[in-house]
Amino acid sequence: MKILRNSILYILSAGIGLAQVAADSGWTFQNSVPTGNALHGIFALENASRHRDSAESMIAVGDNGTIVRTTDGGATWVQISSGTNAALTGVSFADASTGIAVGSAGAILRTTDAGATWTQLPSQTTSGLNGVSLSRDGTGTAVGTNGAILRTTDWGSTWTLQTSPTAKTLNAVSFPSAKTGTIVGATGTIMRTVDGGVTWNAEFGGTPNWLYGVSFANDNIGFAVGDAGTILRTTDGGYNWSPQPSSYRGSLYAISVAASGVETAVGASGTILRTTDFGATWEQGSNGMTGALFAVSAASAGVRTMVGDLGTILQTEDGGNTWQTKSRTATSSTLNAVFFTDSKTGVVVGQNGVILRTTDGGVTWTQPQLSGTANWLFGVSFTDANHGIVVGDSGLILRTTDGGATWSPQKSGTNLSLFGVFFNGPNTGIIVGVNGLILRTTDGGVTWLTQPSGTFSWLTAVSFADANNGTIVGQSGTILRTTDGGVTWTRQVTSATTSSLNAVYMVNANTATAVGDFINVIQHTTDGGANWTLQTSGVRNTLSGVWFTDANTGIVVGGQGSCSPSISTILRTTDGGATWKPQISGSSRAIIAVFFVDANTGWAVGEYGTILHTTTGGQAGAASLTQPTGSMEK
Repeated sequence: MKILRNSILYILSAGIGLAQVAADSGWTFQNSVPTGNALHGIFALENASRHRDSAESMIAVGDNGTIVRTTDGGATWVQISSGTNAALTGVSFADASTGIAVGSAGAILRTTDAGATWTQLPSQTTSGLNGVSLSRDGTGTAVGTNGAILRTTDWGSTWTLQTSPTAKTLNAVSFPSAKTGTIVGATGTIMRTVDGGVTWNAEFGGTPNWLYGVSFANDNIGFAVGDAGTILRTTDGGYNWSPQPSSYRGSLYAISVAASGVETAVGASGTILRTTDFGATWEQGSNGMTGALFAVSAASAGVRTMVGDLGTILQTEDGGNTWQTKSRTATSSTLNAVFFTDSKTGVVVGQNGVILRTTDGGVTWTQPQLSGTANWLFGVSFTDANHGIVVGDSGLILRTTDGGATWSPQKSGTNLSLFGVFFNGPNTGIIVGVNGLILRTTDGGVTWLTQPSGTFSWLTAVSFADANNGTIVGQSGTILRTTDGGVTWTRQVTSATTSSLNAVYMVNANTATAVGDFINVIQHTTDGGANWTLQTSGVRNTLSGVWFTDANTGIVVGGQGSCSPSISTILRTTDGGATWKPQISGSSRAIIAVFFVDANTGWAVGEYGTILHTTTGGQAGAASLTQPTGSMEK
């Protein structure tokens, strides 16, 4: 099984290409690019002469139905519409055109145009499928949980569930020839066929460790890899297996074997192991990555392309001496807040003091200056293009006067965590935090004074409709209201929930929407908070961000980050919240905050550095901005 398992900061310096966005979603990745979803499988297609040497085309698959494709050897990648949100875990091609991708809940997708388009097929199983292998004669095998084995004899058009000799999870399958194949899986499971997958027999691998990957150099020599640094080798086509020496003790998820004797294995924490003598000795390469690598594909003797967590794409063209990133990632830290002063200039803040800035609408994100703190940052607000405030843990307040290029700490008078900030005028702003804390400034954030709140509940967010009318929300359904610009606050006892509220947006003095934890927590007022009513969200996830572009049109974001994998939620209303419809985010990560500069142009940020962008109000089917990918030598 490809286990659904951060990468370090990269600033793109050279080799820019273009990545296009999948048509399934009205949202596009701006971090990471071409995708922020984990990639679990990759395959190098044959060229016109039926060889993979110097292959130009490759397909990688991953979480949330992600398919990315390159036709220039990995220099640029395009995200392809898959039509599914299944986690795709394996991919294989029979020739230069026909391929199969498999994934969770029995998902099987097929392409006949080299991966440009994909069609979902019936698979005869709901078991998760973890690996697939297609042969040049049109036969193929897919394997998965509960011992699932499926077979095709018509180039993947139809699949039949086979009788399996095991109920254990099966993780990978490899066919060095049309008739001979090997499956590996849980607790050292190894099975072999010599009749093209019609029947399978158990073989002794000599290990109790889970095996995740298998690959053959030819009909006789093959390798399997797994937990605890396990590397097994066969020289008789898979009848017998022997352990290979390696000092690595972590998990290995995949291996690629070449006829030349060059093998590459990848695994947890960015691990890359390499041998040039058919596995007699192994050396561990250095690539600077910390996220897991789940799959590797060989295009020629010196070229290897690897994919992994957070959309990582790595490539070497010199046998592993140097590595290039073909994906672009500004940060893998969780991002908690976003603010744009116009359609081009914006700031996002988050975990461990991360502040990212863009001046091109999010096409590129940079960290212009270290924030000087490792504290989590939770809120950001600007009064104009130059002046802004960021708040975070331990009473931290940072201020910029140059549009976010530089930041300096301000005195807050507290060491309590600060969660939200909002400016309701060029000089007047409110900060909220732990234990009912409210801070107010009237000089643009130079000084801050404590305001009475009348509550000890944690306050999480604040929004103003104008200079006078504002709302604060917080723990246990707490709602506070001001009509004098934040000088005084009154608790509203009409909250429709006792769940914690995470975000609020005021459209005007009377109309506001608040969202929060647990099931169905969207509540709405049209009378200045005198009454709040629950609205049906249709989801069971925590909701953490809300934005309205007018009284009727709004976006709510959230997710459930404690799940594995995380669940991403984006909802949209066009009737003031009477109904909410889900949007496809394209991300498998929980979304935490959202910001729009007009009815169509917005950004959403969240777990693992996720930054999503829309120019269509999140609606699918309209043209979206292209995004740059590129490489940086490691």
